[in-house]
Amino acid sequence: MELYQKINNATFFIAGPCVMESYELMDEVASALVEIKKRLNVEVIFKASFDKANRTSIHSFRGPGLEKGMIWLSDIRSKYNIPVTTDIHESYQAKPVGQVVDILQIPAFLCRQTDLLVEAARTGKIVNIKKAQFLSATDMQYPAGKVLECGNKQIMLTERGTIMSPGNLVVDFRNIPEMKKLGYPVVMDCTHAVQKPSTGTTTGGNREYVRPIALAAKAFGANGYFLEVHPEPDKGLSDAPNMYPLDKLESLILELL
Repeated sequence: MELYQKINNATFFIAGPCVMESYELMDEVASALVEIKKRLNVEVIFKASFDKANRTSIHSFRGPGLEKGMIWLSDIRSKYNIPVTTDIHESYQAKPVGQVVDILQIPAFLCRQTDLLVEAARTGKIVNIKKAQFLSATDMQYPAGKVLECGNKQIMLTERGTIMSPGNLVVDFRNIPEMKKLGYPVVMDCTHAVQKPSTGTTTGGNREYVRPIALAAKAFGANGYFLEVHPEPDKGLSDAPNMYPLDKLESLILELL
């Protein structure tokens, strides 16, 4: 509840690599995030995925899996005393993941999955629901309502763009104030919003638009910002084209505060 109160009352940032490529990468990124957090006195939440279950190709790197991923994430949380989050794709994952993380993330493609939302809600942790690319802002009252019906009031909503064609996303920034009317903190997913889906065996993207997306979201009143970061983005094993350089993160955060 303390973390939820913080993110309701101040600008916050969710940042980390797209996927848990290695413990060493997680440690490097988390260490940098903690230093930024200290210098800027801002709330930063570490994120990384233990399983990218919706990769374009069956041959794509998915991550270390649930068991090892939770060991790594738990270690990062305790070592750096930083809140952590990750996404779940199946309802059985909610309980073991909820024992480790501060925030459970519901992927956009799965935000209407009732069992997934119910089990996430039952953990008692904050539930961050990403808006599906095919839903309107007002439609998000229904996924949020499923969590609320389970007695969990700790809900966040995330905007990440709308599919306007098979190969591109467009962000309607009016979705931010519209979702805020539902009464929950709203996050702008600045890196997934620059994706270019359906571009072959891997998803495309263009990280040069991450900063403008973030600044526009600020103008529309976003409460928080989701940014996948990597020390060498082009070498990332997932979402490389849209991950933001770790060494540029602090200057962007300063602009957004």
